[in-house]
Amino acid sequence: MNDWRHDPFFMRPLTRHQTSAGPVELPICYYDNSNVVALFKVPMAPARELVAPAGLEPVTISRRRVLVAVAFYDYRQVSIAAYREAGVAIAVVPAGSRPPRWPLIDLYHSLDRRMLGFHIVDLPVTTDQACAAGIELWGLPKFVTPIDFAIDGRRLRLAVSAPDQIDGPALVSLEGRAGPGSPAPQIEPLLYSLLDGQLLRTAVNTRGAGRIGLPGSLRLRVSDSTHPMAVRLRQLGLAGARPWMVFRSRRLQLRLNAGVALDY
Repeated sequence: MNDWRHDPFFMRPLTRHQTSAGPVELPICYYDNSNVVALFKVPMAPARELVAPAGLEPVTISRRRVLVAVAFYDYRQVSIAAYREAGVAIAVVPAGSRPPRWPLIDLYHSLDRRMLGFHIVDLPVTTDQACAAGIELWGLPKFVTPIDFAIDGRRLRLAVSAPDQIDGPALVSLEGRAGPGSPAPQIEPLLYSLLDGQLLRTAVNTRGAGRIGLPGSLRLRVSDSTHPMAVRLRQLGLAGARPWMVFRSRRLQLRLNAGVALDY
């Protein structure tokens, strides 16, 4: 097993924070991980309804369609306990900010040069520690439930269980065989969240390559559950949706930094 503490990417000053599930040091370091990010285009109106309460504005990429990411993560080696995560995130800028002309290109600009980021509307995880840290340190909409994560070549099976019915149908799943793709780097996400009424800007430093390409037979399945995550996915029109593009990687590494309060 590698000792990632000696890797300059992870050599950062640590600050200890107390949570209801115990202490957590920031930045949280993610040493050995996999991820799948499915990108969708959704209508402006439901996206705006979900992000406006946080003082954010959706970013369109074509014909008033907004970029939404549905992502799955398998965090195998982390500076906290290993866990899995899934998320639904809408591309945004703070209200009143000028949106980028070319959002997809802007996502690959350095974090200190852009305002374009993502607002997460649902973020299930598999451990109490990850849940408490996300809610209490960033105001992220986390809840605990089992998550399946399986990659076999281009074939993917990713699923979030309903927390109140873990043996029943998946709350949401992404299954099928990804289409052909090309090598691509990881995006460095910029996250916007509300913590105690204050808008936070959180930089997530990443490295590692993967492949981005066509969705193939992949489809997003959403149950008819009344759970808020399923309701929001249906609200966005994502039940049964075919992704626009899909990124997948077994080589993700990242640092999740403390959020910085914005005066907006």
